[in-house]
Amino acid sequence: MHISRHGSALLAGAVAVTLSVTALPAAFAAPSPTAVISEVYGGGGNSGATLTRDFIELANAGSATYGLAGFSVQYLPASPSAGSLWQVSALTGSIAPGGRHLVAQAAGTGGTVALPTADATGTVAMSASGGSVALVSGTTPLTCKTAADCAVDTRIVDLVGYGSAVVREGSPVTGASASASVARGAALADTDDNAADLSAGTPTPVNSAGESSGGTGPGPGDPGNPTEPGTVRVHDIQGATRLSPLAGQSVSAVPGVVTAVRTSGSRGFWIQDTAPDADARTGEGLFVYTGSSAPTVAVGDSVLVSGKVAEYYPAATAQSLTQLTAPKTTVLSSGNALPEAVVLDAASVPGAYAPTANGGSIEALPLDPTAYALDLYESLEGTRVRIADTRITGATTRYNEIWVTVKPQEQPTARGGTLYASYADQNTGRIKVLSLDAARPIPVADVGDVLSGTTTGVMDYASFGGYNLQATELGTLTDNGLRREVTRPQRGNELAVATYNVENLDALDDQAKFDTLAAGVAVNLSSPDILSLEEIQDDNGAVKDGTVGSEATLKRFTDAIVAAGGPQYAWRYVAPEDGQDGGEPGGNIRNVFLFNPERVSFVDRAGGDATTPVSVVDTKKGATLSVSPGRITPTSSAWEDSRKPLVGEFRFHGKPVFVIANHFTSKGGDQPLHGRNQEPVRSSETKRVQQAAEVNTFVKSLLSADKSARVVTLGDLNDFAFSTTMDTLTDGGVLSPLITTLPASEQYSYVFDGNSQTLDHILTSPAVTRFDYDVVHINAEFADQASDHDPQIVRMQVNKR
Repeated sequence: MHISRHGSALLAGAVAVTLSVTALPAAFAAPSPTAVISEVYGGGGNSGATLTRDFIELANAGSATYGLAGFSVQYLPASPSAGSLWQVSALTGSIAPGGRHLVAQAAGTGGTVALPTADATGTVAMSASGGSVALVSGTTPLTCKTAADCAVDTRIVDLVGYGSAVVREGSPVTGASASASVARGAALADTDDNAADLSAGTPTPVNSAGESSGGTGPGPGDPGNPTEPGTVRVHDIQGATRLSPLAGQSVSAVPGVVTAVRTSGSRGFWIQDTAPDADARTGEGLFVYTGSSAPTVAVGDSVLVSGKVAEYYPAATAQSLTQLTAPKTTVLSSGNALPEAVVLDAASVPGAYAPTANGGSIEALPLDPTAYALDLYESLEGTRVRIADTRITGATTRYNEIWVTVKPQEQPTARGGTLYASYADQNTGRIKVLSLDAARPIPVADVGDVLSGTTTGVMDYASFGGYNLQATELGTLTDNGLRREVTRPQRGNELAVATYNVENLDALDDQAKFDTLAAGVAVNLSSPDILSLEEIQDDNGAVKDGTVGSEATLKRFTDAIVAAGGPQYAWRYVAPEDGQDGGEPGGNIRNVFLFNPERVSFVDRAGGDATTPVSVVDTKKGATLSVSPGRITPTSSAWEDSRKPLVGEFRFHGKPVFVIANHFTSKGGDQPLHGRNQEPVRSSETKRVQQAAEVNTFVKSLLSADKSARVVTLGDLNDFAFSTTMDTLTDGGVLSPLITTLPASEQYSYVFDGNSQTLDHILTSPAVTRFDYDVVHINAEFADQASDHDPQIVRMQVNKR
């Protein structure tokens, strides 16, 4: 399984969604992963109003920038007549993750406070008490005038009806007036019911720069530049649960010392109160989000910050980050000492990972930082922390981050990682480390290296990996010299069968990738007799033009193996139907057999294609295949949008061996280990269990025809040795997983979020009794890797019957 930065798994976060101009009309479940209408105010300039103009505010709860080019916001009266028309205000630009986009509308004659600089300006005079506002993909006026008709208009991205609005989602939100807007809560929840998702209150317009209207209500701004702290402290904002009790409210003159500054990505700075309370649950640190504006403060500044408290959700099932938005900051002094950092080590981090809510949200549960690691990290959100002499358990990524463990004795692997051994054993000492100092980036490190000395920074939260340390002081790298493994060659009477996920290989890839992967086969795997490849794409990769063949890709790969000192492999595969096997769009990913014809022969039987199922033929000489190569039940719903297993019949010294190459569906839809739902829901497992059942049934049919049949099932199963998928695949004892024959500290082939784990497997039938099995570690633990998976190999003796 290749987990990209924009994909998620149980191990990762959820996939970020970017809507196009064909956006769907229905709102997203809370919290929305993309853009929503966050606030509507039609009372600007009216008698009794403070603000001089109406406005519509948009927000982006997603982790990717949301483009607005070609979009519009549109307004319809609450009770439209036959002649009523939607009034259009065109949009440009984009909304940054967690950001706002302010659309100013008509001005009145009343009010005294101007809006902050608008990102777009319309001329619509909206009603203060009722109306309908839509975010629309396109600038052509809508024509729908009922809730039912608007619900099926695919141009509508989000819709808010207020007052007595006929057009709305669910029930309209009430309470709008000359002095009150209707606004979505801090979580930007969007459940398709306006009354549930929005509420009336003091207008709080915010633009893309994070600016708000000074002096609005109790407001985030104070025109007087206060020099005395207000009544609210950071620990009041953080509260004793994961959600701020002040979310959605404006706070003034919150005191703190600036402990860190981030000038790229999600820009802002962290403050920490130097006068903490006595409650370990209520954090003393807080992130101040400055939007598109670079922070103007420096570490050591004593500040008073006013702003709006918000909970930012970086992904749909992630926890939230409590932050201040639309800040106004007063610097009182500079060069102040920073609060002492909290030490994270084996003694301070609890052994249990997270409380449970039976798969539901843990957000409302009181924190217990002495019992659960996630509760401790949440209580330290935004707070200075320190680690020392930590072993690296996840190599440096292309995003310049590493994973370390503050618990060196927690499930150590033989090569310096941390083993993920069960769903109940989440490895609480894992922390991701990034650097805030551009002059000292994260070093290039492999698993088993050590970040020596002290690393200090602030605790942050993100969708990928969860809690992380944003380092202001970085330790030094101690290279422990991890080396790539080389397995032994097979002996003359041993059949060597291997599996290798080559991560979206196609003929357009650089020669360097082919050469590195080829060396892994010829040198590190010592040229196995049969090699199952996963993630071979069609010859033009992600180009969508109907190409499904992989001949050029396989020619380049096998030639590179020869150049690396290996044999001239032959290959067999079944080309998929265009666009039916999942993977990268246009890539037509598939499983492929390579085999050394000097050592093993392939039994070709015509008739195997993308939709024809292979079956077992019971003959007097034993079991054979109806087609070879063939695919297992390719039209079954279990394989919808997923790779189909490839089955081949081989002969080694004249004896039959059946090999099944697999690449089960990915974990992309699973909830993350660190998410707000505990225990996480592993929704993708349902499909893998169905796939495992199909393969298990086929193996049973083979063994029913010949109980002594030698069967090797292998590949990227995208699941763990302790999973229900594996239980289903091995049902009836027809297959045995070889990964469990290794010492526990060696049972892994993949590293994700600092966890060494097994997604790739080789399983054998009962007739395979004498074997030597090895996971060959050449990729997953290294910053420089040709694939994110380690290959593995079994050498088995094939005796006469």
